[in-house]
Amino acid sequence: MLSLRMIHSRFRFPQISLLLFALLTVAVQGAESETSKGRPNILIMLTDDLGYNDLGCYGHPAIKSPFLDQLAAEGMRFTDCYAAAPVCSPSRAGMLSGRTPHRLGVFDWIPEGSPMHMKSDETTFAALLNEAGYQTAHIGKWHCNGEFNRPSQPQPNDHGFDYWFSTQNNALPTHHEPMNFVRNGEEVGKLEGYSSDIIVDEAIQWLQNRKEEEPFCLVVWFHSPHEVVATAPEYVEQYKQYEPLKRAEYYGNVAQTDAAAGRLLKELDSQKLRDNTFVLFTSDNGPETLNRYGPRSSRSYGSPDPLRGMKLHMYEGGIRVPGIIRWPGHIEAGSLSHQPVCGVDVLPTVCAVAGVDVQVEKKLDGANLLPALENKPIDRPHPLYWRYDRALSDAKIAIRDGDWKLLVRKDYSEPELYHLTTDISEEQNLAKNEPERLKTMLAQLKELNEEISAEAPTWPKLERKANKK
Repeated sequence: MLSLRMIHSRFRFPQISLLLFALLTVAVQGAESETSKGRPNILIMLTDDLGYNDLGCYGHPAIKSPFLDQLAAEGMRFTDCYAAAPVCSPSRAGMLSGRTPHRLGVFDWIPEGSPMHMKSDETTFAALLNEAGYQTAHIGKWHCNGEFNRPSQPQPNDHGFDYWFSTQNNALPTHHEPMNFVRNGEEVGKLEGYSSDIIVDEAIQWLQNRKEEEPFCLVVWFHSPHEVVATAPEYVEQYKQYEPLKRAEYYGNVAQTDAAAGRLLKELDSQKLRDNTFVLFTSDNGPETLNRYGPRSSRSYGSPDPLRGMKLHMYEGGIRVPGIIRWPGHIEAGSLSHQPVCGVDVLPTVCAVAGVDVQVEKKLDGANLLPALENKPIDRPHPLYWRYDRALSDAKIAIRDGDWKLLVRKDYSEPELYHLTTDISEEQNLAKNEPERLKTMLAQLKELNEEISAEAPTWPKLERKANKK
């Protein structure tokens, strides 16, 4: 291949030579810029039990979350973002697989030693991206199996993560100085500091040691602000005016998680990765109910306002969560979307971002969200669907179709129909006022629920503990 200097020397006329040299220089620089840009990187951050109203950008009157607020200001904030379930393990499995968790048999939170797990024949977005040449890492809370770090059940590496630094469920014995992290199958032992900072330190180290020539998918799943809340004193001090002290500890915990997320985002900037990284931030379900865990865990001051219900409920407070996406050049900064989106949409969306064909034998429930980034409608295979048989609400199954949400008991009785755009708090049951709509949506719900139930596996019986994830 001729160099630019060689081309320049072969032209006899200096004006033509200089013009051609300039044009070729621009072309080569443009090609080099495009090459260095490469395929988009992906960063997914998930918090645990963060309430819909718990961030400044979602209207919390006290909690300061400057880094996540800035993320929203630089990208798109979703007002109608949903978790795949109102409880932890199903929500995470739904995000990984793009399938409603009841199909997978991940019916509830998974206790240590449980036979329940995300089976090896489920395809995750990590596996699809890894096969397409992406470096993949899972860092933080896993909670997709009961036999964690044992060969009897699939581990993060079996689901497409070529690097993992994870825990089965919560950081133990508390989120301060935990001792149950496992790195690539090896127990790490006691660690200094707080879980959120430990997780981000590991994520930053992984980013600094990755192969720069290959794109990456980094999944960071925080334990915070799940109980038992453990907050550094300097963050508690920021909220000491809020009583009781346990409220200040919760508010400070959210702020500490925000600061940890901010450090991770700054690392992207320091490595000049911001412009070519798709960033998603959300929560696994709504906020915990105060004192549900007893005296050891009484700091659950998360807010679902203005939503009805909380974690473990099928009402909006259990499943509607913060949702932020930043992707420079593809999203107008500071934009807002009211389209319903869900955790099951992550798989088809990140695969679309990466340009990876979704080759999955089993039926997907999620949809590609990229049209929503341009305020175009999302093409869904069916209404959004949730089922949680141990929900604290009487309703155990729900669907959302457009602005309308229908909730029923397991036998399809006692229907509740809400128009969420005009009644976000689900106060006015319109089931009797909208008989034709109720009939149509109830038929949709029954057909979908029966199809999903037929696919769901069964597990050996395990003596269950109280409903305390």
